[in-house]
Amino acid sequence: MTKKKYQFENFQSIWGVVIMCSVSAAWVGATHLLKCTFRTVHHVAAVLVVQHVADSSAAGSANHSAYTYDASFFSTWTMTAWTSLFLPLYALCCALSCRFSPRQLAAELRDSVLAFRDKGFTLGTFIGRCCLFCLLWVGTNWMYMYALSVLDATDVMALFATNVSFVYLLSWVVLHDQFVGLRIVAVILCNTGIALLAYMDGITRSPTLGGVVLAAAASAGSAVYKVSFKRIFGEATYGQVSFFFSLIGLLNVVLLWPIVLTLHFTGLEVITWNRVPWIQLAVAGTLSLAANLLGNFGPALTYEVFIHLGLVLAIPVSAVLDVNLNGVVFEGMKLAGTIMIVNGFLLVLLPENWPDYLTRLLR
Repeated sequence: MTKKKYQFENFQSIWGVVIMCSVSAAWVGATHLLKCTFRTVHHVAAVLVVQHVADSSAAGSANHSAYTYDASFFSTWTMTAWTSLFLPLYALCCALSCRFSPRQLAAELRDSVLAFRDKGFTLGTFIGRCCLFCLLWVGTNWMYMYALSVLDATDVMALFATNVSFVYLLSWVVLHDQFVGLRIVAVILCNTGIALLAYMDGITRSPTLGGVVLAAAASAGSAVYKVSFKRIFGEATYGQVSFFFSLIGLLNVVLLWPIVLTLHFTGLEVITWNRVPWIQLAVAGTLSLAANLLGNFGPALTYEVFIHLGLVLAIPVSAVLDVNLNGVVFEGMKLAGTIMIVNGFLLVLLPENWPDYLTRLLR
């Protein structure tokens, strides 16, 4: 039995490293692709204005056509639509793994849906809660997306990583999880990191401050989403999670398209349909979906801590890309804030009985 247990733990560890690297790569890839849509817009604007500066009429036309795509909400709406594939992909994976026969799979999915009714949800209540979660999901992702138009990708990712500290605070207050003093230190480090990033360009650079506030708000919104889901729905099976995410994606497509059109026709967002960066959005949507699938279903194959490590690993990986591809310089408050957030993230991951592990190590 001991040998089998050892082999199983090795299997989980190997899968953990694979999933950790996959989560990190997917999150970094999706964020940098979305950042590229904003960078491309502004770069095209600068080039066109320089080329047509001699001709005032041509310059006016260039300024109008330069912003062929500047639509954070449309990007968010498109990315959220990909979550509707959760349930089909879950069913496909179950079928390919031979875990269920077609009849068993249909019964399992039916039981997953009926389980919400057993928890006391009527159809109207369940749809209403799903609509609220859909709005929270879209609002959180829109703030993340809009922050990318102001800040570097690594800054936004580091700020969003502070959601682990918000999750701990909300879990302590709402879910009555065990109090761990060291995690309060982690919360302080994360908040200090947010403050340093907010003023990394001085107090007069309001765009930077606004971008940091939006990214931090997205982090807090993500924490509210996670804790609220556990509070309202309790422990959910993988089938229930798949059904819920797919429903959120469908509600997003069906209910929020009027907002996309309203923002477009009022000029608040610029969308030239034949110049929309569909390739970047499609690849980013695929990577985002992959990261969410691994984050939700990864614990079936490995320890959850590997998924969290994948998120924190994405920050230095993104920093390397920013330095080498985009010429970003990490120094002063920018560097200190990022390091504090990473350290705070790692402190939150320490187990509740970490003093026992330390005592054993010292002995």
